[in-house]
Amino acid sequence: MKLRLGTRASDLAQAQSRRIARHLVARGHEVEFVLIKTEGDRDQTRPFLDLGPAGLFVRALEDALLDSRIDLAVHSFKDVPSLTPSELAIAAMPERLDARDRLILQAHAHDPEGAGGLPIRQGMRVGTASARRVALLRALRPDLEVGLLRGNVPTRLAKLTGVPFDAILLATAGLLRLDDATALGEIPDFSRREFVEVDLDPTRFVPAASQGALALQIRAEDEAAWSAVHPLDDAPSHRAVHAERRLQALVEAGCQVPFGAWCEAQPDGVSLALHGFLERDGRARWTHTTGVDPDALAQVALAELLGEGAPS
Repeated sequence: MKLRLGTRASDLAQAQSRRIARHLVARGHEVEFVLIKTEGDRDQTRPFLDLGPAGLFVRALEDALLDSRIDLAVHSFKDVPSLTPSELAIAAMPERLDARDRLILQAHAHDPEGAGGLPIRQGMRVGTASARRVALLRALRPDLEVGLLRGNVPTRLAKLTGVPFDAILLATAGLLRLDDATALGEIPDFSRREFVEVDLDPTRFVPAASQGALALQIRAEDEAAWSAVHPLDDAPSHRAVHAERRLQALVEAGCQVPFGAWCEAQPDGVSLALHGFLERDGRARWTHTTGVDPDALAQVALAELLGEGAPS
């Protein structure tokens, strides 16, 4: 089958899409890339908080699916809102990469004994555009100065070579995908050797819901596309991400809400541990709950985050 695969034009989006295309080609399918510019790509100056409802990086791709200009959209799952058009469906979520946030620092800013689980010296300036990351920094390290940082990964790293930032925060999975694309010669090398990189504890610096996961979206009634794409689904990863996204939907969280969720499968292969973070009315709350049913687990986590249970 020939699939027209819609993707954003950034290096990261294309690296993600090429990875999916390789799997599809290995299964005998033909893939044509269609580059689509989204609202989130066009405005590189304002914080995500000021850009409106969730779905900044998704809506244009969904419109292309609905208009039959493409057959498959590859999204960073964390960009996909809880509510999507009923005419569309997530056909697969491949195996998830590392969900953690990574702190990338200039050498002078690194302090392995830094407070709050953040190995950074007091008073340093950290760049991010995420409401969640801002809230976590504020809760764990109020001594740090936080500034707005937008743009693709190379653009953000460029802001770390001198002023204005001593450190920045990025998703570990995105860096891993870019490193893979560099190794394959698909994109130029963007060296980070002069920086210190530390992956943060996801039970405290809680990632965005479904961070590190990809969502493969098709038209719901396109049975041929479903048959081609669904075999790429990784059920254990998808089940854990379902718990995170269910909690996200219950919180009604998007880019505008300081919220995080990370779920991990337990050694028994059945139980899940769900970690959540929410800033509400200026107060930061964490929850750590375990259970078997993803939906029930999300309900318990919500009660704790809203103060209806015992916050951790």
